[in-house]
Amino acid sequence: MRLNSHNEWAPLKEIVVGSAQNYTSHDREVSFDLFHHENLFRSDWAYPRLHTARGPVEGRQWHLKQRYVDELHEDVEDLAQLLVGLGVTVHRPIPLPPDAAPIAGLGWQAPPTPALNIRDNTLILDSEIIETPPTIRSRYLETRLLAPVFQHYYDRGATWTTMPRPLLTDASFDLSYARDTTTALGGPTEPIDEPAPSPYDVGFEMLLDGAQCLRLGRDLLVNIATENHRRGCDWLERHLRGRYRIHRIDRIADNHIDSMLLALRPGVFLARHADLRDQLPAPFDTWKVIVPPEPAEGNFPVYDDGDLLLTSPYIDLNVLSIDTETVLVNADCPELATTLDKEGFTAIPVRHRHRRLFGGGFHCFTLDTVRESGLEDYRQ
Repeated sequence: MRLNSHNEWAPLKEIVVGSAQNYTSHDREVSFDLFHHENLFRSDWAYPRLHTARGPVEGRQWHLKQRYVDELHEDVEDLAQLLVGLGVTVHRPIPLPPDAAPIAGLGWQAPPTPALNIRDNTLILDSEIIETPPTIRSRYLETRLLAPVFQHYYDRGATWTTMPRPLLTDASFDLSYARDTTTALGGPTEPIDEPAPSPYDVGFEMLLDGAQCLRLGRDLLVNIATENHRRGCDWLERHLRGRYRIHRIDRIADNHIDSMLLALRPGVFLARHADLRDQLPAPFDTWKVIVPPEPAEGNFPVYDDGDLLLTSPYIDLNVLSIDTETVLVNADCPELATTLDKEGFTAIPVRHRHRRLFGGGFHCFTLDTVRESGLEDYRQ
């Protein structure tokens, strides 16, 4: 089919499911620590409290236990098969080989990351693929693992666009969010080191992930927490002028919006807390907001001090809608499934054990490319 995706809820026909193959470590450097800062360094969200000097580190490499790697791969493959069983055509990225060579930019080098959380670096709008500027160095070439899928849709008439690629020197990043302990969620944080100067410094660059954007037909809600995000949103606004209305939301998260707020169908949001309504633009502030109970502590595996937690306990709000009635929900979050069932949805339980270790849920792991809908105006 031709690329056609405008929202988060229309009947799903085709999707890309990421690959967890050979996701064996995290590269601990400034771009990684800044991106995951809320969860790495906040004592009330992360258990145990983490310091960069702790854990199984060799240089900057934070190695993951093989059992977790194997179980993640198993859960992602099961997700892909479940979607096929629901009648959805599933595309997959190129798997990262076990001996993948490091990637490099001007003044930095990093081991590549497999294309698992593929929602992050791509935004699908109507029949256009927009590759967004990567925020983490190890993910700089991640969308190249999706190139055969993008080529497939391009050959069928899709537009394929790439936002300007950043240099990603230390000075590229606006650190104010991580250093602001008065307004950010979660309380006091541990410090981010001062940027090291580079001959390639150009100041703050545009950085904006696709997962910062919530697609509501002709309207896009975009979470803005840093100057990097603002600059990326400026580019997106110019690029889409006349086609979409962009609404900037101030700091409802450090970056991604889809574990804070998701649209389940026209008129209905799933949200972490009811106060998010106050940050929504009119007329979306009149939509119903479903707030599930707090996740129980027993919903998550108990990890060792050397295990790196990348997400808050609210990661299970990161659901995937099959249509306006059917939602894929983590089997380990029964409170959310019960809430959705009471609201008239059918919650399909799907296993995903180590979402806190690998930084994503079902919405992160997927990129819906064909949904049965047109470009609608939901403000009318």
